[in-house]
Amino acid sequence: MTGTVAAVAIGRNEGERLIRCLTTLCEQLDRVVYVDSGSTDGSVQAARELGVEVVELDTSIPFTAARARNAGFEALKKSGLPDFVQFVDGDCGVEPGWIAAALAEFGNQEGLGIVTGWRSEIHPEASIYNALTDFEWHRPAGDIAACGGDMMVRSDAFDALGGFNPSVIAAEDDEFCTRMRKAGHRIFRLPLPMTRHDAAMTRFSQWWQRAVRSGHGFAQVGDLHPDYFVTERRRVIVFGAILPAIALVALIACLPVLLIAVLALYALSYFRTVQGLRREGLGLNMALRQSVFLSLSKFPNMIGMIRYRLRKLRGSAMSIIEYK
Repeated sequence: MTGTVAAVAIGRNEGERLIRCLTTLCEQLDRVVYVDSGSTDGSVQAARELGVEVVELDTSIPFTAARARNAGFEALKKSGLPDFVQFVDGDCGVEPGWIAAALAEFGNQEGLGIVTGWRSEIHPEASIYNALTDFEWHRPAGDIAACGGDMMVRSDAFDALGGFNPSVIAAEDDEFCTRMRKAGHRIFRLPLPMTRHDAAMTRFSQWWQRAVRSGHGFAQVGDLHPDYFVTERRRVIVFGAILPAIALVALIACLPVLLIAVLALYALSYFRTVQGLRREGLGLNMALRQSVFLSLSKFPNMIGMIRYRLRKLRGSAMSIIEYK
């Protein structure tokens, strides 16, 4: 398919990761906009030295990835909106040939609003947290319900929807994709490498914060679209709130049978998770290790969901939750 494509990359203190991201974009596109969210590591200067247009967000307004992507899109509109926009996170490098492949797919199929591909980690072996993230990215190709922030979007569809919701601080891509589907557009994942991500997670605290952010996203996006993240919210409530509460009652009331029953449910959930990961192709040792964190994640997820509810109740700003 013929059509014009430009890119919007967003970032905050990404350092060398940003340079890699912008370089891989400039190798495939003539128009690239970088939107910076208050970096203090020289990212803005580095981007300008690469010849990339830079948009610096107003620091007096809470940063969100959604707000940054919208600002990049508006910058493109000022100089002539392209037919398609490739959004990329600043910690991702774009694979050679991806732009051409995604553009071609828009011409191959009717009704596409978004085309995405496979993201993978650069260093999945560096930590169990990177390995978890790498496996998280591996999802089936074909028509999908939602995708991450790395995506090529039809510009007129994006404009008609008003872009991303800037108040959504986590899972803003899921929220946008949900509106895209409800507007009648398809979302398609090509079975091709798209971007190489650098999670750079080496500490438990980073993983915990990322899981808190995910829980916040479950709650906030679920508020906007009650039919989305239903299973995720239910699991978090059961394993992150109800069962711990029952266990606490069992301890206080000296009810060992009840406590054993709760522990048995956690054990059952753990082994079912292991089996699920094995079916998806993960080796036994890694499946056993990753299932520990997937089971444990319900607790920080619950914290994130509660944090969202408290923020909404108080009318507080939905500020970002950073993990690196």
